[in-house]
Amino acid sequence: MSHSVVIVESPAKAKTINKYLGKDFTVLASYGHVRDLPPKDGSVKPDEDFAMSWAVDSKSKTRLSDITKAVKNADKLILATDPDREGEAISWHVLQVLRDKKVIKDKPVERVVFNAITKKSVLEAMDNPRQIDEPLVDAYLARRALDYLVGFTLSPVLWRKLPGARSAGRVQSVSLRLICDREGEIERFQPVEYWSIIATLANLEDKQFEARIAEYDGKKIQRLDIPNEALATEIKTMLDGASLSVEKVEPKPVKRNPYAPFTTSTLQMDASRWFGFSAKQTMQVAQRLYEGIDIGGETVGLITYMRTDGVQVAPEAIDPIRSQIAKSYSDRHVPEKPRYYSSKAKNAQEAHEAIRPTEISRIPDSVAKHLDEDQKKLYGLIWRRTMASQMASAEIDRTAVDILAENSGKQARLRANGSVVRFDGFLAAYEAAKPQGEEDEDGKRLPAMAQGEAVKRESIEAKQHFTEPPPRYSEASLIRKMEELGIGRPSTYASVLSTLQDRDYVTLEKRRFTPASKGRVVTSFLESFFNRYVEYDFTANLEEQLDQISAGELSWKDVLRDFWTQFSASVEEIKDVRVTEVLDTLNVELAPLAFPPREDGSEPRACPNCSEGQLSLKVGKFGAFIGCSNYPECNYTRQLGQSDEEAKAAAINDGPKVLGNDPETDEEITFRTGRFGPYVQRGEGKECKRASIPKGWDPQEIDYEKAMQLIALPRDVGEHPESGKMITAGIGRYGPFVLHDGLYANLDSVEEVFTVGLNRAVTVIAEKVAKGGGRRRGAAALKELGEHPELKGPVTVKDGKYGPYVNHAKINATLPKDKDPQAVTMEEALVLIAEKAAKGGKKKK
Repeated sequence: MSHSVVIVESPAKAKTINKYLGKDFTVLASYGHVRDLPPKDGSVKPDEDFAMSWAVDSKSKTRLSDITKAVKNADKLILATDPDREGEAISWHVLQVLRDKKVIKDKPVERVVFNAITKKSVLEAMDNPRQIDEPLVDAYLARRALDYLVGFTLSPVLWRKLPGARSAGRVQSVSLRLICDREGEIERFQPVEYWSIIATLANLEDKQFEARIAEYDGKKIQRLDIPNEALATEIKTMLDGASLSVEKVEPKPVKRNPYAPFTTSTLQMDASRWFGFSAKQTMQVAQRLYEGIDIGGETVGLITYMRTDGVQVAPEAIDPIRSQIAKSYSDRHVPEKPRYYSSKAKNAQEAHEAIRPTEISRIPDSVAKHLDEDQKKLYGLIWRRTMASQMASAEIDRTAVDILAENSGKQARLRANGSVVRFDGFLAAYEAAKPQGEEDEDGKRLPAMAQGEAVKRESIEAKQHFTEPPPRYSEASLIRKMEELGIGRPSTYASVLSTLQDRDYVTLEKRRFTPASKGRVVTSFLESFFNRYVEYDFTANLEEQLDQISAGELSWKDVLRDFWTQFSASVEEIKDVRVTEVLDTLNVELAPLAFPPREDGSEPRACPNCSEGQLSLKVGKFGAFIGCSNYPECNYTRQLGQSDEEAKAAAINDGPKVLGNDPETDEEITFRTGRFGPYVQRGEGKECKRASIPKGWDPQEIDYEKAMQLIALPRDVGEHPESGKMITAGIGRYGPFVLHDGLYANLDSVEEVFTVGLNRAVTVIAEKVAKGGGRRRGAAALKELGEHPELKGPVTVKDGKYGPYVNHAKINATLPKDKDPQAVTMEEALVLIAEKAAKGGKKKK
């Protein structure tokens, strides 16, 4: 019997497939990509026809060694990685490495793909092998080369021209622009006053309903057509004294059709709306459902492949779905004909199937006991959406009633709208989550009324409103916008959003993206000097070209040549531009943010401290800020986006604000603000202790009690009942946490740091361990010195392999041999860290 080696990406997938194939197959995991472009100059060589140098990391070397040994003793190699571009690329890389090692020789090599990890799908794929899809690999190579060339060419320009900027990316920078553009819209927004007139009325049977003004004195009234209180009062007075009657009753039966089954982006959007999942979390949970779950003696993939932009369902899956609809709901819920969908998204790859359960008969309740909470939620969502997509339309009776108001020769019309769901159809299975505050129009019933019938007036209300700016993007709405514009692809959305946050270009607060000052500066720089490469159409057109490469319609190297010719010329042009010229340009572009108008009408850029200098954007190692041109004679600074009044309130120049004295040491507790934000401090000089103000806390509300709470961190919660080791609570770079034996577990809020008890702390730590998570520190901490006064993160004294050292973020600075680790002060630690950073310090291995 011949023996075959099967290569997949993950060990979970390997474990599931191994059970289907039997003893004549060895299934091994590559653990994702086995090699990549090393992050250094020269990995892609445009002058050598875009030759690419690949590197294998140490972990991948071990895995490739195991694969090589297995293939040497096998009769056939089967590449069974995922059915998308990345999966094709992984198979190609593995095959290239094995050919370089000369272990393939004349062994047959087959590529198989399956959209679902079930026994039937896997065995059918094995019976229908193909070769590596070269155009798909070419598209991967082009995309990888483009991303590398943009990142490693543009990022050094950013570092030189904008110290503190982290990086730029082809899709990342355009996504950041979307967020910054929205923030600019919000800042420029001018609210407009308008009034609404709402009448509470009743029919002859005293059943109440609401109606809104639709017409007054012969003019139709739209939402913003009542601009002031005078007109609103005039209309209200007229209605208060008017006779009211039903002028027209207009019933209108309508049908609502179901939604298409999930794509990657729509799944991420609805998981965010329903459960608050991030895009990254959604993909992690979906990956586990796809790769295989043990459902009582059988390990099987519960959903089809989750990285897709297609909305089609495999023909063989439609009849079982229709049968399940009749079984779970009724025969009436099954439409006469199956439904077929086509994607409206730009550049959708129609060959990809939508996300659906692999077996629709596995209803959520039947598999719930085998899933964790997140898996239950997501599987249920996918199952319901798939069912709904093949169900009958909902039948709704919508009714519009016009009420005629007459008073002293004047006429007005009020309109009442209502609807009743006569047949729920697909709504029985799935209803999209509505945005907060949106009314459910399909559930508002009007009482019976007839034309000419008198109507009773209960009340007339005139209410003032103001138009609101467009909302900031949530993860869901940003992904929808990216998809509409053709920016990125299903496999990239989650990673792009994570990168923007990791680079500190944006913050995610209350599930909405706000650009950080660093992000605003980077975007303004790119728009000013590399505008073409952050244009939405340019990025979308490039994505279209990559799709054409996938289809075999374009040469990947031709696309790279065209791009590189223009891009490299743009980079050459900016090289000679001085930093001062860049800042002068950004001072103009970011003027509304950097130099907001003053209430007294004075020159926004005049320094409020010395009155002689001019305020200007400045950049330092840690980002952008506003400073005076008379520095160092005048040391006025404020954060970008902060007004002079806010700067004064934060006491940047007025010195520290004394809050009280520590009852034990009698040292002063002061509130201060540095360039990087507000903080509290106990004492002065070498022995002082500092703590940053947590996100979400209003600096104006920091009092003595809150300051003492912060200074006292980290606080002891109690000894762990099993280990006997102390559990502490504190606030770190990643938010509030409890710490036990080197393992961190996140708390829900900053406030919980000060109240968490032993039982709650033990539970949180146990949950983190059960999920296989938790941040562990590599070396033992000898002393906690507190939060860095200007940067994020704690400063600690640690005991390492080569002796004691002080640590902050990725900087480790060795202590002098004669220095007692327990005697190190914050000031001494900061000096050592600064010296190490200046020398280019790296984290210890």
